[in-house]
Amino acid sequence: MSRPTFNPKEISKEQLGVIEKLRAQGVDVVRVHYSDIHGVARGKDVPLAAFPHVMAEGLAFCAANLADGLNFSLANLAERVAASPRSNPGPNPEARRGEEADSCPTTVFPDMRVRVIPSTLLQLPWEPSTAWCLATVDEDDAQSACSSRNVLERVVSQYRSMGLVTVSAPELEFYLLRRDAQGQLRRYTDDLSMIYTTGTRSDPEGVVLEMLRYGRQMGLDVIASHHECGRGQYEINLNHGESLDAADRCFRFKVMVKEIAARHNLLATFMGKPFGNDAGSGFHLHVSLSDEAGNRFYDPQAQDGLSDLAGHFLAGVLEHASALTAFYSPTVNSFKRFVPGTLVPTAVNWGYDNRTTFLRVPNERGPATRVEIRAADAAANPYLVAAVSLLAGLDGIRRKLLPPAPLRGDASTGDSIGKPLPRNLEDSLKALQSDGCLVEAIGQPLVSAFCAAKAVEAERFRLHVTEWEISEYAWHL
Repeated sequence: MSRPTFNPKEISKEQLGVIEKLRAQGVDVVRVHYSDIHGVARGKDVPLAAFPHVMAEGLAFCAANLADGLNFSLANLAERVAASPRSNPGPNPEARRGEEADSCPTTVFPDMRVRVIPSTLLQLPWEPSTAWCLATVDEDDAQSACSSRNVLERVVSQYRSMGLVTVSAPELEFYLLRRDAQGQLRRYTDDLSMIYTTGTRSDPEGVVLEMLRYGRQMGLDVIASHHECGRGQYEINLNHGESLDAADRCFRFKVMVKEIAARHNLLATFMGKPFGNDAGSGFHLHVSLSDEAGNRFYDPQAQDGLSDLAGHFLAGVLEHASALTAFYSPTVNSFKRFVPGTLVPTAVNWGYDNRTTFLRVPNERGPATRVEIRAADAAANPYLVAAVSLLAGLDGIRRKLLPPAPLRGDASTGDSIGKPLPRNLEDSLKALQSDGCLVEAIGQPLVSAFCAAKAVEAERFRLHVTEWEISEYAWHL
């Protein structure tokens, strides 16, 4: 079957002008990325000459890629493939043998189509001959229900229909590592007590500073960087913005960090707990709601400055906290962060300016009034963290839920700190699947695909014999 010819009228004059500008700047390739269910960037490099056609027609990918395992295990896809409307068998193929190949009624592991988002097109400062563009699964495609970005887009639209704009600001921590002569991963820096330090002592090769500068050049609106608690651990903050834009910037930020690290022969990892004897890496999300009148979480008449809307939102997130843990702590490794005294929440609670609680309400009021969700792991998918948090908050708003009393003191110890969060991946998946309200709000296709992928991951780990087990048992038993 011949390839359809591109009609330049199918894209705007403005978009053609952008392409010509990129060509004049020396760009000859466009990198198109979308997010899979884990938050990992997937995509293709497209010659600039072919990009107008991609802008008009999109790009096709095997839909299995959207939700396969991180080890490329296809075992978890059977349920989703079988349920896909595009994979159901039609009439008897024998009766249609003479018809065109593209009318074959049976499709196994079907295609999905992604559409580029022209407003995200930019030139890579570290690779000037390459431009970068985000894409999203076509809403008309049956697979869009399993796209994390599409889910967030729909959630943001629900709030907009209520006259509310969702505002988010992500904070992520990560480690920089390098391989030694024996191939073992070692920390980029290995000095203790380096939190809130900058300069050559904490960033000897200037890699983090380079990330900060590139983040500004790319419009990611990064606003600060520093060395964190862990040895070789760093944090770079992104400014607040409308939630979909903030998630797009967060997604691109994680890709940028890993790419810049690789160019320095380093490995950047956002996994929650790469070292058992060092700090875990968190993903803190600050959230507020606004309208034309300003920040709707602020009420100057309230004793604590928080509006009823903020209380309902906060209560909704707490109501669904156990189910949210599946998305906030999405790996087997994530739960090794749950150590009392490490500023990682272990129970369902909230407090005023308390960094040990699940939800923290910072002291700022007025336009800066917000709720900080402190439970997520840096490995989490930024689109899903934002989407499920907003959906839980929306349930609280619609049902006018009220939060419990704020917790005072250390929320990691004691008997009255709240309901314990799930302590492993399997229990978090059970909590998610039993939360019918949240599952319906997210959409059963994405929940099924996510749980299937993670169940395979949990089972693989259950069968894996670790070095700790050999060291602990082999000599004595």
